[in-house]
Amino acid sequence: MARDTTDTTPIETRDDLVGWFEAGCKPGQAIGIENEKLPFYRDTLSPVPYEGDPAGGRGGIRALLDGLAELQGWERIVEEGCPIGLADDAGTGGAISLEPGGQFELSGAPLTSLHESRDELASHLGALKAVAEPLGIGFLALGSSPKWSLSDTPMMPKGRYRIMAGYMPKVGSRGLDMMFRTSTVQANLDFASEADMVRKLRVSLALQPVATALFANSPFKDGRPSGFLSERAHIWLDTDVARSGMMPFAFESGMGFERYVDYALDVPLYFVKRGERYHDVSGASFRDLLDGRLAALPGERATLSDWANHLSTIFPEVRLKRYLEMRGEDVGSADMIVALGALFGGLLYDPVALDAAADLAAPWSGADQAGVRQAMRDAVPTQGFRTVVAGRSFRDIARDMLAIARGGLARRARRDAAGQDETVYLAPLEALVDRGQTRADLLLERFHGDWNGSVDPAFRDCAY
Repeated sequence: MARDTTDTTPIETRDDLVGWFEAGCKPGQAIGIENEKLPFYRDTLSPVPYEGDPAGGRGGIRALLDGLAELQGWERIVEEGCPIGLADDAGTGGAISLEPGGQFELSGAPLTSLHESRDELASHLGALKAVAEPLGIGFLALGSSPKWSLSDTPMMPKGRYRIMAGYMPKVGSRGLDMMFRTSTVQANLDFASEADMVRKLRVSLALQPVATALFANSPFKDGRPSGFLSERAHIWLDTDVARSGMMPFAFESGMGFERYVDYALDVPLYFVKRGERYHDVSGASFRDLLDGRLAALPGERATLSDWANHLSTIFPEVRLKRYLEMRGEDVGSADMIVALGALFGGLLYDPVALDAAADLAAPWSGADQAGVRQAMRDAVPTQGFRTVVAGRSFRDIARDMLAIARGGLARRARRDAAGQDETVYLAPLEALVDRGQTRADLLLERFHGDWNGSVDPAFRDCAY
């Protein structure tokens, strides 16, 4: 998310919050893909501070943003005099933002085909390379930092991150690791109505742990194997249970926009932004802000920007905004980034595929199966494709998911100039399932093989 929302329209009632979601219903089938990557200095394999090393003439994150702004003509987003992101306000609607530890995030525009997503990503990585190479900077294509400690990792100059960093240790043991040492890829998809949202949310939530296995790509921590195929996914299990996880209520009778509003209202606030200032209200209730009873800001009433910003601080495995965000995956190589859009675009946007995906997940999709779904989520960071549910391995379920998605994309029939449809973007996932090994399994083989017990080669072999 490159910039906070600035809609100062006052919220009068809870119905206004429900209406905010309803306004997101659209018949389109756009796919937006977001990806984060950890920057590092190629000579030292160390993280990149915001200001770099001015004394040594080494540029940092600020120099990257300035260089990209000049190269692409994107608008700088500035906080307290510091560029903290870029926005293509005159073009596609894409944006670049900074995550807490300097992770560079491309928030891709909602595009009509995955061919456009492929081209958007290629253009972004090309521009990033042109600016980063003279600075001696590369970017890791891994779901978590394989080497750096928290104390090694810089914090970006964003007010919201200072507040989050102070609050996270109060509600979980791994929140700071999540903020500073992980990178993810997300796919954003439309819903046409409330009923369509509920169905897509339930299917994608039920299948999200299998997708976590398909994208597992973070097996290292502190320079050695962590014991997990997805260290990133493991970290999320003890970050903040109030704002993350598998949302069991989504499978209960009566699920809809109102039920999600009630859930979000009960998630504690981090901050309220007024003007350029972030007010630390961490742990307070949005309900009190709605009623003008917030202790830290007496008499202050909620606006639509407060609501949109609050929703951006809720982190379930699938997040509802005015679209659905798939959030359970480690970032990887460029082909894996586009593959996430292909997987869920194929599953959710074709009616036949959506029916088949719902049938596939039916054995663990009941309201009374929350424990089963949580057990899937708990096991997958360690077990990957070997995780079992309803008598079947995640590898077998993933094979079925990919077959369903392939059919959905074929029927979507979005072709590029060469006549290829979007099924080509499933190839890297299909190769993993055929082999029966996640990307993390393959990295561990290399660690114990030609990498000679060192994670340093990852900065060469797993980098943009």
